[in-house]
Amino acid sequence: MASLAPAELVERLWARDSTLWTGRDENRWLGWLDEPLRMRQRVAELEEFAAGTVGQFDSVVLLGMGGSSLAPEVLRRTFESEHLHVLDTTHPAAIRRAADSLDPARTLFLASSKSGTTLETRCHLDFFWHWAGGRADAFAAITDPGSELESLARKRGFRAVFAGEPTIGGRYSALSAFGMVPAALIGVDLERFLLRVEEMVEACHLDQGNPGLELGERLGEGWKDGRDKLQISPIPGGFGLWVEQLVAESTGKQGKGLVPVPVDEPADGFDRQSEEARVTDPYELGQEFYRWEFATAVAGALIGINPFDQPNVQEAKDRTNKVLAGQDPPPDDDGPSLDELLEAASPRDYVCIQAFVDPAREAELERLIDRAALTGCVVTHGLGPRYLHSTGQLHKGGPPEGRFIQVLDELGDELAIPDRPFGFGKLIRAQADGDLASLRERGRPIVRVNLEEVA
Repeated sequence: MASLAPAELVERLWARDSTLWTGRDENRWLGWLDEPLRMRQRVAELEEFAAGTVGQFDSVVLLGMGGSSLAPEVLRRTFESEHLHVLDTTHPAAIRRAADSLDPARTLFLASSKSGTTLETRCHLDFFWHWAGGRADAFAAITDPGSELESLARKRGFRAVFAGEPTIGGRYSALSAFGMVPAALIGVDLERFLLRVEEMVEACHLDQGNPGLELGERLGEGWKDGRDKLQISPIPGGFGLWVEQLVAESTGKQGKGLVPVPVDEPADGFDRQSEEARVTDPYELGQEFYRWEFATAVAGALIGINPFDQPNVQEAKDRTNKVLAGQDPPPDDDGPSLDELLEAASPRDYVCIQAFVDPAREAELERLIDRAALTGCVVTHGLGPRYLHSTGQLHKGGPPEGRFIQVLDELGDELAIPDRPFGFGKLIRAQADGDLASLRERGRPIVRVNLEEVA
């Protein structure tokens, strides 16, 4: 696609021409292009639902992972909401802490999963359904039509069930019901928000002065020049959490990909490129969601991959299920030591810290991050299992430049999940074991350490 003129690239993208990428099924996953316009037709529905919860609930807990949780988390932070809580961990200490801090009679639970089968979300739902005494009026769901979650929600008589758009993948769903229902619940003026997005939609039709096209071209050309580490300027609201999933999961495949890096990394490395996030007002957030979605689709065309699939994400899920079923043995201690793994790093590598720990202890990773930074390599870090739904695709399918450090902590007492043969402690450990095995199978260098030993 290097010789493709900007006007032709834009025209073919809007024409849903799958040959712009790999010629497979990309045309089936472009519903995000028009979703802001469709969502404007649903504003009254969403705001009526939100108004009906006022005075009845003090807290809203969103149960979701990946594309179902990251945009709501950014919205929560950007609009400084104190009553929306996003739960995207399976660590028993975090689940127990959430339950202890909530009032069952004053909490609305929003189960969010496109497939309706996301293991973490369904386990959260099982736990809190029992914890809240099966009060259907305190539950709502966002899911694609015909999913298992939709069937369950209707059978139980949930307060509401919101349909997602099946032609949109999870990481492109920020401006669909998966982002806009939580936005309505925190009091965002959806009409105002989506009108601003439409300005960006119109701009992304242009041959010149197209913000999404220009960003995508810089990303793609930077990758071609060997600058495959992407740094995004920091802004309040945690926008980077959402962008790293979009970019990593979309481009990280076939041995290629852009590696999102922390904002505190030096930006002048030979393998790095930097971009700005443009959100000076909370109501510009939707525009920025759309600009980066469009840009990632453009970058995918230049890199030569399908930016809408995630062929290696299911791999970790399958491994987790095998571990839970007792079909995979626990991992052994074969592999390098931490010192050996870091000493063998080359300049183009990145060191990735994968922390299956209580999110409340995330700050304790700083010593390990600093130690890894002594290699001179980019150092990234993410919490498990959140990163499995975000950068996990890149780790397995992207460039073989990662050196991985998996961190575990003490789980404490097990926390049972009603109607499941395992608890949250066993679940998060199985997710860690499954990812470790998957990375080892691909020949990725990885070592496992305990947080207490490195903090």
